[in-house]
Amino acid sequence: MSEMKEMLLEVVEKMLKDKVEKEDVDVLEQGQWGEDLWRLLEENGMINIAVPEDQDGAGGDKEDLFAVYQLIGKYAAPIPFVEHTLANVLLNEVGEVAQQTLTTLHIASSVEATLPFVPWARHAEQVVVVTPEKLIVYPLADARVKETTNIASEPRDTVEVTTAPAIEVALDNATYKQLIKLITAATLIKTSGAIDKAFDLTVRFSKEREQFGRPIHRFQLVQQHLALMAGEQAIMNVAAENILATLEALETNDIGYARLRLEDANRVIAASAHQVHAAIGVTDEHSLNQYTRRIWSWRDELVKADYWKKELVQEVLASTTDIWTALTASKQTQNV
Repeated sequence: MSEMKEMLLEVVEKMLKDKVEKEDVDVLEQGQWGEDLWRLLEENGMINIAVPEDQDGAGGDKEDLFAVYQLIGKYAAPIPFVEHTLANVLLNEVGEVAQQTLTTLHIASSVEATLPFVPWARHAEQVVVVTPEKLIVYPLADARVKETTNIASEPRDTVEVTTAPAIEVALDNATYKQLIKLITAATLIKTSGAIDKAFDLTVRFSKEREQFGRPIHRFQLVQQHLALMAGEQAIMNVAAENILATLEALETNDIGYARLRLEDANRVIAASAHQVHAAIGVTDEHSLNQYTRRIWSWRDELVKADYWKKELVQEVLASTTDIWTALTASKQTQNV
């Protein structure tokens, strides 16, 4: 980790620690969001980390920004930080200028007037829509927005577009796949942050909760759940670190296999965390469900596992290498 990135993460984490408690995340249940936190990050230039200096940004790189996504997941920050900043990354990838007003992101199979499940649309000024053929920016001032949420109570709205695009850029196949890789990486990294927090909460609870005169983490069954969780957390942290380290030259199979592996991690982490916590983990009084609900929600949003299954199968089928060799060969072997 570079010294500059380490300082950035320390500053952002301090802000999140000061501003995001359980009750701050709970405001989503009442249809509100973390406006104070958003303004704080905006005033300190954190919204524009990866925006070039000639566009009034901080001039940081994608690695700096994506590392912050892990903290956003870790604190369940009730703001559209990932969606806004990622939308601007995608705009820069296709040669367009970043948007300074709040922007969100949507993926569609084709250009359509109705956009379902758009994150934070009710609060956004525009939406960046990625299709296999085009990247389009629609203004939302006059759009019709039907407010809905995911199971974590985060805004996921249906938008009916009523105006012409403000920006429209044709995409070739290579550029489209690059955008999809970046979106997948963002989801994976922020989910790894939520996984970290769910594991930490479970370990802490197992040491504090007592049954039959001793902490429950001393019982073999609980230890088994903790061991399973620790393994999945370690795997996803390594995957996130590898993706951050190679973000500028991210290979399709690296991000694809990591995204598929996330399916198992989500299942194990959420199931074991709630097994250890028992009924209290799903109550309004406990924060565990704030993280497990996000783990479940984010799994099914934007780029799903099915996309990567098809991509990776096509890659293997198109290879002249024996399938078993292609699946098991190391990078060193492949480069010989």
